[in-house]
Amino acid sequence: MNTPHNPIVAAKSQTTFMEAFGMSRPFALTIVLLCSAAIIFALFYCFHSAPPKTLTITSGPAGSIFETNAEKYQTILKRSGITLHILPSEGSLENLKRLTDPTVHVDIGFVQGGETTGVNVDKLVSLGSLYNEPLLVFYRGAKSVDILSQFEGQRIAIGPTGSGTQSLVLALLADNGIKPGGATTLLELDAEDAAKALLDGKIEAAFMMGDSASSKVLRELLHMPHIRLFSFSQADAYTRHISYLSELELPRGSIDFGKDLPPQEVNLIGPTVELIARVHLHPALSDVLLEAAHEVHSGAGTFRRQGEFPSPQAHDISLSIDAIRFYKSGKSFFYRYLPFSLASLVDRIVVVFVPMLVVLIPSIKFAISAFRWRMNMVIYRWYRALLIIEQDVVAGLTPDHRQQLLNRLEHIESRVNKTKVPASFAGQFYELRGHIGFVRSQLMK
Repeated sequence: MNTPHNPIVAAKSQTTFMEAFGMSRPFALTIVLLCSAAIIFALFYCFHSAPPKTLTITSGPAGSIFETNAEKYQTILKRSGITLHILPSEGSLENLKRLTDPTVHVDIGFVQGGETTGVNVDKLVSLGSLYNEPLLVFYRGAKSVDILSQFEGQRIAIGPTGSGTQSLVLALLADNGIKPGGATTLLELDAEDAAKALLDGKIEAAFMMGDSASSKVLRELLHMPHIRLFSFSQADAYTRHISYLSELELPRGSIDFGKDLPPQEVNLIGPTVELIARVHLHPALSDVLLEAAHEVHSGAGTFRRQGEFPSPQAHDISLSIDAIRFYKSGKSFFYRYLPFSLASLVDRIVVVFVPMLVVLIPSIKFAISAFRWRMNMVIYRWYRALLIIEQDVVAGLTPDHRQQLLNRLEHIESRVNKTKVPASFAGQFYELRGHIGFVRSQLMK
């Protein structure tokens, strides 16, 4: 029953639109189609560009600081409705390999400085440094060891394959003339196995990063009277020679005040740990991650001061544009006052629709003005023709000339009557027809 009326309603709607804006039917239809296409594209882009609800982080070995921090991030991100999947790894080097491998589904990971040698990191960005990671060297013996070259010829644990510990230790030992295949036995043991081997007397020294060794292992080794913690007497020289290393201090008594452990200040070195992401990480997720990093790492610790981290320090991997913005001005306006999901939606609407309206509205106004100018030029063209005929009338006419002008006037009137104009030009159109009649009356006198 309603079908016959639908075309009538549609026609009336189109006529109303044409009359309101003074357009012809084809021109009005073109404007409507363009606006509809722009709105559909904006809506598609708005929903398509929404931040994902899940992230995957490549963390570290079980019980390591990397894994502990990943779990803290997981709890914090859950408040914003984001699920963080934790993918354990052997350590920093494996994290970097996963991030650079497009076949591995990871988004972010912890990577210590100095791991990028020979690795293409063009598609990675840094979200900043999270904390200093000390390199701890425990060794057996009654005599203190001052320089790393004194470990030559001994059995040394250098960390497991794929770990940042091993790559850093090999670089340091090479600077001291100790290389694989020489008199020194280099064993690829993780922190727990290295600590056990050191306690059992199977090795003389164990290198381990602060992230890979659990606090239980560190405390156990420090409380053993026959186990010493190596102090880097050449710490300043190492940090100048290797740019990504920092000089750190383990204060006296910082492990155990009652037992005065360590009994003296210990000089350490170590890289900073950075939060690395792939370049396509959504800006909104970048902000949430940096906010989580601030909550986890901004407090004071053994090797950091209050508010020192996270920091916009980056070594081999460039800091992302979103991270630079966050460090300068914090979270964007909507994310400060609205829940994450709502803020994300409002932000996308503003980003997509405001520029679209800024471009679309002036463009439509220009198109309407251009159309009206064109219609005025059409009407003015016929007025010019009428003026020429009227000038001939004033100059005086012969019968033949009068007939020629009447024929020309009829032609003009015929063309004008066939011209389609919108309702907004009806007044000018009827005035033109009235002036045609006026010129005809002048010819007939």
